[in-house]
Amino acid sequence: MPYSASARATTGPLPSPGPRPEPGSPTRIRPRWWTELILLVLVYGAYSGGRLLARGDVSTAVDHGLAILRVEKMFFLNAEHPLNRLFTSTPAIGIPADFVYASLHYLVTPAVLIWLFRRRPARYRAARTWLMLSTLLGLVGFTLLPTCPPRLLDAGHGFVDTMAQYSSYGWWGAEASAPRGLGGMTNQYAAMPSLHVGWALWCGVLLWKHARTPLVRWLGVAYPLLITVVVMGTANHYFLDAVAGCAVMGLGALLAAPGMRAADRARAWAGARTRARAANGAGAGPTAPATLPDPSPVLSSTASTASTPRSAPIVSAGCETSAGERFPEQRTRANNADDGVRGGVDGVGGGASAAASTADDTPAATR
Repeated sequence: MPYSASARATTGPLPSPGPRPEPGSPTRIRPRWWTELILLVLVYGAYSGGRLLARGDVSTAVDHGLAILRVEKMFFLNAEHPLNRLFTSTPAIGIPADFVYASLHYLVTPAVLIWLFRRRPARYRAARTWLMLSTLLGLVGFTLLPTCPPRLLDAGHGFVDTMAQYSSYGWWGAEASAPRGLGGMTNQYAAMPSLHVGWALWCGVLLWKHARTPLVRWLGVAYPLLITVVVMGTANHYFLDAVAGCAVMGLGALLAAPGMRAADRARAWAGARTRARAANGAGAGPTAPATLPDPSPVLSSTASTASTPRSAPIVSAGCETSAGERFPEQRTRANNADDGVRGGVDGVGGGASAAASTADDTPAATR
């Protein structure tokens, strides 16, 4: 039934709807910060431990690295050679590039996460899930395809380890980008895919989509491009490692929404199990007497109906007629017009009760 103007005048103006929640947004828009911190630490700890456990045979990793290099040379994609020569021959470029490689990976990514948590809470959960799933996919790549980076290949392949060349300028040692003395705690053959490039792409996409100032948005474009050049110039990754890092992030973005739905279902299942156990524990105590519904409304309704006098007796004894059928010598509607007025027949109802309310003056024998 349409909402008429008179009804609107009676009830007043409709309340204005509130802001609609974003599709797929959780009930709690901003998670608790301490639970997020614990979750991220656990995921990163599992990732770091998985990298160590994924160490493969060195000869296999070298074979994989040389195979990647041959494919790049076949398609003229080996930009690592000219960039590495530039970085090693020009300290003004090579030293800052080493600092970028050793630090920004661990500074920009957490900074973007915190920025999303504080300024874009409705977007935070999807972005965090995207990052975690992509990181775990990268760990699968490290396990299945251990790869020797260019800097660890034989010197005859034309690469120089800039991290070792400029190690006196930074905190890293000659064996890895980790701090001095901690190189043995890293897996130097976890090069395919490049999560330096993958995480930088994640940061760039989020800054481009959610930053409000044009400068920050363009920095989001430049950051993954800079990291791609740095990882190749420092001989830490091949170009195809960077491509694989972008592919991993794309796959993680596709899996983020299903991952959140699965997490919500698991949380709901766990909550239901917890409530069921609590209910079972509470039911073990004294049993309260069952409360029956109060029959008084039904009885009072029946009593009031029985005490209500009928306006006219029912003389049909339960007999009914078909539509259009009349009793013998039953008067027509035209003959009962005056009786219908006296019987108070409703004109809208069709006058069907007029014959029943009139005084029947037919002989008793006929009736």
